[in-house]
Amino acid sequence: MIPREPPRQPQIGFVYYPPFRVQGMSIAGEATVVQVPELDVCFDIGKCPRMALASPYVALSHGHMDHSAGLAYYFSQRQFQGMGVGTLICHPGLEEPIHNIMRAWVNLEGQQTPYKVVPLAPDGELEIKNNIFLRAIETIHTASSQGYVIIERRSKLRADLIGQPQEKLMELKKAGQAITRTIDIPLVCFTGDTMWGSHFDRPDLLGAKILITECTFVEPEHRDRAAVGRHLHLDNIIDLLDRSKAEAVILTHTSRRTNMSETRRFIDAKIPPEHRSRVHLLMDSRANRARYAQQLQTLDSVKST
Repeated sequence: MIPREPPRQPQIGFVYYPPFRVQGMSIAGEATVVQVPELDVCFDIGKCPRMALASPYVALSHGHMDHSAGLAYYFSQRQFQGMGVGTLICHPGLEEPIHNIMRAWVNLEGQQTPYKVVPLAPDGELEIKNNIFLRAIETIHTASSQGYVIIERRSKLRADLIGQPQEKLMELKKAGQAITRTIDIPLVCFTGDTMWGSHFDRPDLLGAKILITECTFVEPEHRDRAAVGRHLHLDNIIDLLDRSKAEAVILTHTSRRTNMSETRRFIDAKIPPEHRSRVHLLMDSRANRARYAQQLQTLDSVKST
């Protein structure tokens, strides 16, 4: 008999929401790595696909193997390909275990791989690009966990000074008065694995332009499973959509317990029509390809006019 072909590998998921690409793989219990190339960051590093190497930062949500197994390979390949030392951002409780892993690889390989670990406590921030900051947010899971919000920090003229002549503004500045105010604009939020909690009331999470959140369970009878594993259920997402200002909500960490066509069916049936166009499944290759093709067609039409 002729044997079967080897199993096909899951395709990289891709959602383009200008000006950001959200791409990667996220299957519950197998692998999660979600990259936003324009912001130089990957969230988690499950199996470290090639595209993840381009990001100089990895923001790790928690230490479960399906989210962290590719870490040593990420550091090694960044060095091997001359891409510079990779930087991992993580919960402070994970810093020493990560050092232990890298020390073990020194013993295995007989060589030392350069790497950098930055522990970041909840509400701590790290500047990853000019005026772009990564902020950690506390989440609730079965292990030490946190999500992240990427914010752009802008300076704007004080509201009470709008319309004042330039000479007046220069006078105030010379006198030592601050004429600007700082505002934070949430760009992208990644929740990582988490159950429902008070972190979903945070203004930076609710105000992010793109919200990347796990949705491990969708079937009504799986609510108890979601609670046991400290994960989110589709019903939580519906509650979240009513309050989130996100233009795009990208669902990750879907489970193979429910195949993609069934997952789409549950989402179409349960999410209210006014929110449906905002919701995307990272691993729904068919729908995402169709959406991207439409975006390209629209762009071509604009160019031709």
